[in-house]
Amino acid sequence: MTSRIAIIGRPNVGKSTLFNRLTGGKRAIVHDTPGVTRDRLEAQARLFDLEFTVVDTAGLEIGMKQQLSERLVAQTLAGLESADLGIFLVDARSGITPLDEEIARLLRAQPKPIILVANKCEARSGEAEAQAAWSLGLGEPVPISAEHGQGLEAIADALRPHLTQNAEEAPAVDTDDEDGPLHLAIVGRPNVGKSSLINRLIKEQRLLTGPEPGLTRDAVGVEWQWRGRPIRLVDTAGLRRKTRIEAPVEKLSASASLRAIRGCHVAVLLLDATEPLEKQELTIANRVLEDGRALVIAANKWDLVENPEEALAEIRFRLKHRLAQLKNLPLVTLSVKSGRGLDKLLPTVIETVDRWSTRISTGKLNRWLAAAIEKNPPPMAQNRRIKIRYATQVSTRPPTIALFSNKTEGDLPSAYKRYLETSFVEAFGLGGIAVRLVVRHSDNPYHEARF
Repeated sequence: MTSRIAIIGRPNVGKSTLFNRLTGGKRAIVHDTPGVTRDRLEAQARLFDLEFTVVDTAGLEIGMKQQLSERLVAQTLAGLESADLGIFLVDARSGITPLDEEIARLLRAQPKPIILVANKCEARSGEAEAQAAWSLGLGEPVPISAEHGQGLEAIADALRPHLTQNAEEAPAVDTDDEDGPLHLAIVGRPNVGKSSLINRLIKEQRLLTGPEPGLTRDAVGVEWQWRGRPIRLVDTAGLRRKTRIEAPVEKLSASASLRAIRGCHVAVLLLDATEPLEKQELTIANRVLEDGRALVIAANKWDLVENPEEALAEIRFRLKHRLAQLKNLPLVTLSVKSGRGLDKLLPTVIETVDRWSTRISTGKLNRWLAAAIEKNPPPMAQNRRIKIRYATQVSTRPPTIALFSNKTEGDLPSAYKRYLETSFVEAFGLGGIAVRLVVRHSDNPYHEARF
């Protein structure tokens, strides 16, 4: 096990910038608006010869009596409790504030080692200002600039005595790796219970929840195991219509959610069963399918539905007519609050992923193709009959079938292509999976042959 390091500090001192610098990516949203980070973000970090898990936390606002501020403080302290040591980040440019002093007083009472780091020391004057952090009573401050990557060697020197393991070459995450963890993203509109669902699954208040819409801003990954199978649960920010998104932070959150969809294996689209299936939710579903991911629909708050049969029929009707390209889309009804129906969710997800990973032999494919063509022959194109000679599966996740024809992709009418897709799904029991059929031009080997 590698060591865990939590980054702590008041809002807007550069915690997420340092997190991104250590992890070598843009996992955490960075913006000038204070308090952007709310949930704890975790990722593997590599700093020279050191490897560790780094945890980005919400800005501490100790003493604030608002309910949200109190929950954010609780989340941050839980992040420190689960870590082996902490990095206390202060802003050298703005100087030491009373809030910094209050946080330092809290950290001095913690049993965990704390490394004091002064950020935004781009110039010599910044390094001089960093010396004021000595007054916090946490030892010598390490001057850095997270934005410009300065001072990382000094951080490594300060961390090295506390880390339990040096770095080894870590393999890159491959979402197409069938032997790796299952990447499961929870997506949907704001305030439908996405964070609460993950907390319920892992049986821990890991993610910030509450009645306020838009609490989740980053795409937050949580490692978990279900029946011995490793799963990476990804909580995402609620996605609203583009026309309703005005705040820059919400735009960044939406981009993080869309990246999470592209990087997952399967997405659970969480609905509020007490509200009608909205156009935005259908847009999210289409986005998941366009990205080639598997999709499961979950209707939350089912315990509040007065007429379950009528509500279920209405959801199925809307899915059937608004997502006409898919039949028998997996649908689970549940209540995150009571836990009712939750035991059906993961089995449905695993079954869907198994269908999404289906590989079919070339022999079976061509027997299906011959039967489908015999039942409904291809139409004419440019006064010539379209001939589809054979089919082969070129990839899984999603199942992708190449059809070799005497015509190109553009010559095959979309209506006939949809017919083949529907026939393929029915023939191989792939209900709810968006398959891909690609047409490849195959020349007649005897045309203008030279002897």
